[in-house]
Amino acid sequence: MTESNDALSLDLVAAALRADSADLVVYARVLAASLSEALPPDSVTVDRERSMSDRMRGRPGEVSRIVARLGDQVMSLSVRGGRPAAEICREVRGVVLSRQPVPLNEWTAALAGALVTHAERNAVAAQALRKLVAGS
Repeated sequence: MTESNDALSLDLVAAALRADSADLVVYARVLAASLSEALPPDSVTVDRERSMSDRMRGRPGEVSRIVARLGDQVMSLSVRGGRPAAEICREVRGVVLSRQPVPLNEWTAALAGALVTHAERNAVAAQALRKLVAGS
């Protein structure tokens, strides 16, 4: 790929990740599903808050936190009181070396870059990422 194609791919992934960010609850749900599909099971953790009604009806509940582990980056997005709390950490062998709270748009751009890099090394992730960008 040329540099312009790489930038275009990164832009497309970032745009796809931002697509539903206006409604944080929907955004967290879609992002959790997309990341779970694009990354190996041990790379994504999704925490949910389940109300009594959710439990009684067998519903999974609302996404409260998403954690994606891509190499030495650990990227987490929490939804607290309808507000996003995004954080990018650098972790080596289970030890957090740095922790940086960032705005949602910066977090999304960093996640898109990490996903593109991951997809370049993993065919299954690349296919799932293409599906995310296509919106299917």
